[in-house]
Amino acid sequence: MDNSTPLARMHRTWANAPGLLGQLTAVNHSSVGLRFVFTGLAFMLVGGILAMFIRLQLAWPGNEVLSPERYNQFVTMHGTTMMFLFAVPVMEGFGMYLVPKMIGARDLPFPRMGAFGYWCYLFGGLFLYSSFLFGEAPDGGWFMYVPLANATFSPGMGPDFWLIGITFAEIAAVTGAVELIVAILLTRAPGMGIQRMPLFAWYMLVTAFMIAFGFPPLILASILLEIERAFGFAFFEPSRGGDPLLWQHLFWLFGHPEVYIIFLPAAGVVSTLIPTFARHPVVGYTWIVLAIIAMGFLSFGLWVHHMFAVGIPLLSLSFFSAASMAVAIPTGIQIFAWLATLWSGKPWLRVPMLYLVGFFFIFVLGGLTGVMVALVPFDWQVHDTHFVVAHLHYVLIGGMMFPLFAGLYYWLPLVSGRMPSESISRTGFWLVFIGFNLTFLPMHLTGMLGLPRRVYSYAPELGVSWLNLVSTAAGFLLAVGIVAILIDIALCFRHGRRGEGNPWGASTLEWAIPVPVPPYNFASIPTVDSGYPLWDRPETRAETARADGLLSDASHGHRELLGTGLLSAKPEQVIRISSSSWAPLLTALSIAALLACFIAKLYLLAAIALLPIIAMLGFWLWTTGDRHAPATRKAAPGLELPTQASARNAPGWWALVISLLIDGSLFASLVYAYFYLWLGAPVWPPPTSGTGGWMLPLLALGALIVSAVVAEWSLRANDAGRPVRLQFGLGVSAAAGVGFLALHALALAAVGPPQVHGYASVVWTLAGFHAVHLLVGVLISLFVLARSRRGLVDAVRRLEPRIATGYWRYVVGQGLVTWAVIHLFPRMVQ
Repeated sequence: MDNSTPLARMHRTWANAPGLLGQLTAVNHSSVGLRFVFTGLAFMLVGGILAMFIRLQLAWPGNEVLSPERYNQFVTMHGTTMMFLFAVPVMEGFGMYLVPKMIGARDLPFPRMGAFGYWCYLFGGLFLYSSFLFGEAPDGGWFMYVPLANATFSPGMGPDFWLIGITFAEIAAVTGAVELIVAILLTRAPGMGIQRMPLFAWYMLVTAFMIAFGFPPLILASILLEIERAFGFAFFEPSRGGDPLLWQHLFWLFGHPEVYIIFLPAAGVVSTLIPTFARHPVVGYTWIVLAIIAMGFLSFGLWVHHMFAVGIPLLSLSFFSAASMAVAIPTGIQIFAWLATLWSGKPWLRVPMLYLVGFFFIFVLGGLTGVMVALVPFDWQVHDTHFVVAHLHYVLIGGMMFPLFAGLYYWLPLVSGRMPSESISRTGFWLVFIGFNLTFLPMHLTGMLGLPRRVYSYAPELGVSWLNLVSTAAGFLLAVGIVAILIDIALCFRHGRRGEGNPWGASTLEWAIPVPVPPYNFASIPTVDSGYPLWDRPETRAETARADGLLSDASHGHRELLGTGLLSAKPEQVIRISSSSWAPLLTALSIAALLACFIAKLYLLAAIALLPIIAMLGFWLWTTGDRHAPATRKAAPGLELPTQASARNAPGWWALVISLLIDGSLFASLVYAYFYLWLGAPVWPPPTSGTGGWMLPLLALGALIVSAVVAEWSLRANDAGRPVRLQFGLGVSAAAGVGFLALHALALAAVGPPQVHGYASVVWTLAGFHAVHLLVGVLISLFVLARSRRGLVDAVRRLEPRIATGYWRYVVGQGLVTWAVIHLFPRMVQ
């Protein structure tokens, strides 16, 4: 390619560096998304191997393939791997790879954050599996219930590996959620209003919001349990005012939305493939969108569905039982819309469609058993039996893995440029379909006959020996089928026949991209005027491959995205993003070093390890985007747009909003823990804790309010073109924040040590949670102050003062709630 051509300049700007070092520093969404997918599939194989050992142990009563201790470890690691290291990451990887291509964008708006999320995911998984090397593999189940997982009954490091490894890996899900939400809201192709968004983008948007609200309760629960194990706090210990059921509530506040977080992206694959293979637009687009939103909303009202047997009052159980059955309504809407689309078109039964047929069969059966266990009396009968195991696998494998394999075969020609083997593909499907049903269908019967789950052996008198033997044999058939599929996909990259540019005749924009996929996706940003752009305007493919349209000039050497309106998708801004960088890997390694010190109980070293993390984050923020970008940029002849530093709907602003929603969910979970413990306490606060006087709390409250008022004043000073006042205001707000911390620490002295009672534990944790956020606010203020002194912030480039002020508003709001809970509420109930 001639290096002077526009396409050559585009390629030079967007390409990864060559070799291994280039792969380690790559941040573009295609590389990161594929890493998530391939790493998730690798973890699936590891989890599958563990499952084969479990099935061998259960094949016949009295087997000794695994000891009871090893069996518990394998059951724990199998469930943990499949739920945390395979299902969510692999579907999020699909989203990161496909969403920008589907919405006509070149990349995600925060590429370094996506790469950082991947390294956290990988290191979290390696942390978890390194427990086998130390002989400390976790054995408390993938749900890690207390008191089994507390320091008394599990004094080793197994639960610590689980708690820290899983929390580390969950950073990937949270960062990916922020990326996907901002990308879908702000970087859609011009003309792609929300009524024209691909359904897969709708599914990923709702899933990302569910991650934002659903993952924080588990993150909080993991942090609380680790604090209890490490420092003797009393969140879950009844003898000191804690409650073990608090763990279950927090876990399942995550756990049941988790099922839909896994299912919705898979359903997005189904909604994308069915119109393609039916040769017909999807029936009921609006109804499907409403069903997606309803399913996301209802999923947060079902967590007690998993706690029907813990002694919750019957009135409460009836509410959650009704909610559990109500979620079948939006599911049914989607299924009927898919069937109507197939009925209206002329279905083409290729391999991806074959997997969708298997999905319909298996997932509907899993949904029917889901309605059964939503009935409280029936759930009491089959609770903690293999019936629940069968239901779970029918829903998750039928609802997630079959669409996953359909999607892998569907988008394989886009990734590899080659077509898979039709014969091996169909053989793999039938092995998986038959093996799956013969493995898990008998478990419904063994469960109703009384075979308990998570138990390493069983009595011959149960009469389930032959059913278990059939399940074990079929499990190996299922494993052979999955291995055949993965081998087929791997061989396709080298030996598959060359595919056409759009071999399935699809309608969505990812098939307008040339194969092999260039690192910039589109040389010219496409313009969309319908929901099926490649069906209605086939010339779109040729138009986007030429560097003569929207944002096609890369002579400046910066990676740029087009930012569009939230609803209308009209061009609004040019977004300059970061190129390849070591920052994501080094930051993740720094956090990994801190967590390793924490697991080893080297707390002083862990505190010291905070310093390189802060330094890396400071470098990261300082080099975000292009510090010297002009205030406006010519996106096309006659189209001048602001760059993100001066745009109203800047990605950084929306990233702050979404991040604060996630953090607010974490904070709300902590406040929920406070009031949950209060409801079960005979006296609140207990005699061992006091409330102190009013003077210090009121002085601290005054300092907090001053910090907010001054932060607002500093933003207005910046908008008025007064940088010195901006810098002065930021300094004063930071100082007022530090003053609040000192006064509040003195005010909490009357509460007593956090190890004495659950009240003191949760009060000090609330105060510490807010203190961390306030310290971050101080650092942000000092950062923006430094940027202003360097001339990188002014009345036009006002994004960073907006972010600083917006963050201070949140911290002050959080502080007011914390102050009221700690100082006002106990006095009201005394």
